[in-house]
Amino acid sequence: MKLILRSLLQIKHSSKVILAVLVICLIIRLLPYFAPVRAADIAQNQLAMQFSDRNGLPLGTLLTRDQEHTSVVALSKVSPQFIHAILAAEDGSFYHHGALDMKAVIRASKEAIHAKRIVSGASTITMQLSRMLDPVPRSFSGKLQEIWLSWRLTAGMNKDEILSAYINRLPMGGNIYGVEAAAQTYFSIPASELNLAQASLLAAIPNNPTYFNPYEHWERLKQRQKYVLNRMVEEKYISGAIADRTQTEKVVFQSRPRGIIAAPHFLFWLANQISPTSLEKQGLIPPLLRGVRGDQSVIRTTINRPLQQFVEAQVQQVISSLAANNVHDAAALVIDNHTGEVLAYVGSPDYFNQAKLGRNDGVQALRQPGSTLKPFVYELALEKGLIRPNTILADVPARYSIPGARLYSPTDYTERFLGPVRVRIALANSLNVPAVRVLEKVGVQTFLERLHQLGFENLNQTPEHYGLGLTLGSGEVSLWELARAYVTMARLGESIPLVSAFSNSPIQNQSCAESAPNMRCNIQNSTTIWQLITNILSDNHARATAFGVNSVLNLPFPVAVKTGTSSNFRDTWTVGFTTDYTVATWVGNFNGEPMRQVSGVTGAAPLWNRIMLHLHEHHEPEAFPPPEGLIQLPICAISGLRPTPDCTSVVQEYFYPEDKIAYESDKQFNLPPEYNEWLAKQQQSSLVSTNLRILSPHHGDLFLVYPGEETKQKLEFKLAGNKSASVEWWLNGEKLDTNSANSLFWNLRPGKWDLEARSGEMTDKVSFQVELANIKPTRRGFSISNSQVKGNRP
Repeated sequence: MKLILRSLLQIKHSSKVILAVLVICLIIRLLPYFAPVRAADIAQNQLAMQFSDRNGLPLGTLLTRDQEHTSVVALSKVSPQFIHAILAAEDGSFYHHGALDMKAVIRASKEAIHAKRIVSGASTITMQLSRMLDPVPRSFSGKLQEIWLSWRLTAGMNKDEILSAYINRLPMGGNIYGVEAAAQTYFSIPASELNLAQASLLAAIPNNPTYFNPYEHWERLKQRQKYVLNRMVEEKYISGAIADRTQTEKVVFQSRPRGIIAAPHFLFWLANQISPTSLEKQGLIPPLLRGVRGDQSVIRTTINRPLQQFVEAQVQQVISSLAANNVHDAAALVIDNHTGEVLAYVGSPDYFNQAKLGRNDGVQALRQPGSTLKPFVYELALEKGLIRPNTILADVPARYSIPGARLYSPTDYTERFLGPVRVRIALANSLNVPAVRVLEKVGVQTFLERLHQLGFENLNQTPEHYGLGLTLGSGEVSLWELARAYVTMARLGESIPLVSAFSNSPIQNQSCAESAPNMRCNIQNSTTIWQLITNILSDNHARATAFGVNSVLNLPFPVAVKTGTSSNFRDTWTVGFTTDYTVATWVGNFNGEPMRQVSGVTGAAPLWNRIMLHLHEHHEPEAFPPPEGLIQLPICAISGLRPTPDCTSVVQEYFYPEDKIAYESDKQFNLPPEYNEWLAKQQQSSLVSTNLRILSPHHGDLFLVYPGEETKQKLEFKLAGNKSASVEWWLNGEKLDTNSANSLFWNLRPGKWDLEARSGEMTDKVSFQVELANIKPTRRGFSISNSQVKGNRP
């Protein structure tokens, strides 16, 4: 009896456990109905966007960008052939099970246990849709989340709604999503017109869009199509004979998306400007901007299609001509200076060539700008009064100590130095050392703040990160930022945002203050300095030293232009403007490979030249206005002073009126000691000076001479500043008997020596010391023990 009672109690307890488990399972299964996902909750944000140029000419239609921004089509407007194909391939029992297909789960489990590996999956179309909506890791917890969302979808949507959301999100290769976008892209027909061959091929792609890419892996795709057709036979959608015939039917994929006529980079970039943002989530963006489904309005852009297509063709031609120099990529931007409207935007030679990284956008990509930032450091130095239009800058060897790094010694790629140069010559010829000297006066932080005001928002590192190399391009900027800054220059310091679409389009053009976080609408009140910089950049004769008089920068109308080349010839730039247009070009390689001996004037400049000539083919731009309030005076090209009878080159230069008094009175041309190293390497006739200068030895030098080697070791006495007059050399008060004028060699002798050079009324004097060394030299010659100035020069 006790045994029976105990058994009854156990049965009762087990029943309670089973009942509890069943109740828990029922609650879990019913929970999704308290949080259903309805069709409206996952409605895709946007249909295809249509674009036209400024005159109404079509630029193209973006059918798709991602799963939430694509060309949505109703299920009733999709070819039944595709619906049957995708159901057969992905979920043959879709209409006969819930969120999960338990038969498929049991089958897959048995196969996995038998084979000790996963042989087939059991994911339903509903589960696949949940992964599209909320991608989760392929783990146990991820699978539970996937099932939970699938239950919620089933709770809120019927089968047709689930299938419709699924086929409109199918990944079809690249950035193509949905059956409508795929049909339009690959076959130029709507999804409703797909035949069986086309439908079975498209249904084969989503399983692995990269592996079954129709352009790169055609045979793989055909094998997958065969599987799809066989499944359609199994599901009794078609007969075996039709499947065999369809398998051999020829299907032609379009070579490129027919929906895009011109400016693909621009269209995709512009489309991203109206992507949903946090403002949209707060309901602060109007429905038209959100791209509510059903809106098919055409976005009227500022692009000029004929000009755009011309620039695209020129980019391809220039790249083709430079292929032997390992040049493969280029970008160009054309802007109307009066309005800021973008007239042409080319991001690469061929957007649709994926093998050559054609989708990379060279207009927005960040690259080192080379020397293209130099005009802005000169403008800032002039604005702050640190240099003047007639200032002479030293293009001579210079060394800067950088904490934690080697000495920084800027040079030009020619590795030559010009000595004393005017501001005009330094900027026009893009000399590196004067630019670094000017930045040193300005300060890196001050210059960086100015660049931020000009809209260079990607220069977001500390001043110490960039250092003095900032003026030579040590930061990274985009062609877009560079063009915008040069538009500011063309507008004489007045900044405007770049405009990409007209006001009646669902694009909100930013105001000046909104276009970059720290951008200022007016860089300075006075236009004079901007006019002076423009005058320098448009001076063909000033840049002749570096570029020649007849370079591609020299056009038959007034144009200001600047080139740039980054280190190791990785990037070349040319940016320039007339009174009407700004043109910015970049030539280089997206993969970072250096070009072979291609500089700004040979890389990006020919492209810039072609675009500029085309823009002004039927009208010549107005001349640039001269700098207001400045006066032109004749100066000696070398000294920057009022010409003397000895001056061999006289040019006109701008002066501030208040500097005219100093111009009239200052006739002394004395180069400071920083020129000594450079002067020592020059021919005496190359520089006119009013003073003698002993270049060697330096004042305060100490030389070591080895015992027994005195007669073999000689020191050169070298002089600069003497044109042809006789020179007397005096050593410790004794005149040296020599016929040499500007240079002689003297046998080293221990002692303290005062060396003096005399020529008429001119004189110069240095002191140096020679001591006996205690160590035998390992090679011939003498040593310089110390070479520093001890006190001021006499």
